[in-house]
Order: sequence, then C-alpha cells, then structure tokens
Amino acid sequence: MKLLTMLCALSLVQVLAHGASVYEAPLKDINGKDTSLKEFQGKVLLVVNVASKCGLTPQYKALEATHQKFKDKGFSVLGFPCNQFGGQEPGTNEEIQKFCSTKYSVTFPLFDKLDVNGPKRHALYQTLAGKDSPFPGDIKWNFGKFLIGKDGKVIKRFEPKTAPDAPEVVKAIEEALAAK
Repeated sequence: MKLLTMLCALSLVQVLAHGASVYEAPLKDINGKDTSLKEFQGKVLLVVNVASKCGLTPQYKALEATHQKFKDKGFSVLGFPCNQFGGQEPGTNEEIQKFCSTKYSVTFPLFDKLDVNGPKRHALYQTLAGKDSPFPGDIKWNFGKFLIGKDGKVIKRFEPKTAPDAPEVVKAIEEALAAK
C-alpha cells in the first residue's frame, strides 16, 4: 500500500512538473469570479494579453472581428489584461471592461489582470510560454497571441505586432478549426 501511495505521489509530481493544461489553470473572470478555461475545451482559442493604453490597443477591433467571424465554428478570443508593459493597463477590471465594450464593442471573454512574465507569471502563461512550452520565452509586449488547438495544446505563437486578422493568423485559425 505504501508503494502504491508513493507511486501515485510520484506520478502527480511528474504531471505538475510538466505544467498544467491550459484548462486547469485557476483564473478569475473580469468580474472577479473564480473560473478556468474548462468551458472552452474542444474549441480553438486565441489567447491574448491586452492593454487599454498601448499603441497596439486598436487591435481590439480586429480581435473582435476575428472572434465574430469564427465564434460559431468553435472559436473564441480570450483577453487577459496585463499591466507589465509600460503600465499601459492601469485601470480596474470594471474600467477595463467598460473601455473594451464602449470603445471597441468587445464581446469576447475578458479575464482578471495577470502577469505574463517574471516571478509572478500566472500559471496559464507558464503553460503558454514557460520552459516546457513549444514556444517558450518571455512575452515581448502587449497583444502577444497564442493559438490553442481543440486539444488544448499550443499550436502557434504570434508576436504583438502581428494583427489578429493577418493572413497567417487567419490561416492558422482555419487550419485548427478544420483539424479533427
């Protein structure tokens, strides 16, 4: 019995060492409610660290258009506010939500502000960009994008200046949606 317990504990340690799935990371939505990405299992996702006072903030328009274009096919954009780049997301969650809905008519899900780099890097971003990710490395700026397949695995990483409606992003989304 002790051996079985020890083996189970060892297995758990190995799973945790290789990082949690994108669906397992504990999150809070923009309203502060505890959640996770489990409700998005089986969908293609574009995870984006967003900011309201950045030169790239107009990407919200293309993010929303991309979300609208593919949402009925099993796709969603997910926005994660981050204030780590030049303090360009200083607002409260309520202010961020109001800005996004009034200025850019955002309907895609937004989440609680989090850190994408450094010692307080959120568990989701450990999975997306940590050492065990297929695309490891620090997030360079606001509006870095990760495409997640239906199986919850990171398929592609797009740098901040790559527009959400750029041909390479649209093609990657279409291919992910077509995959079995």
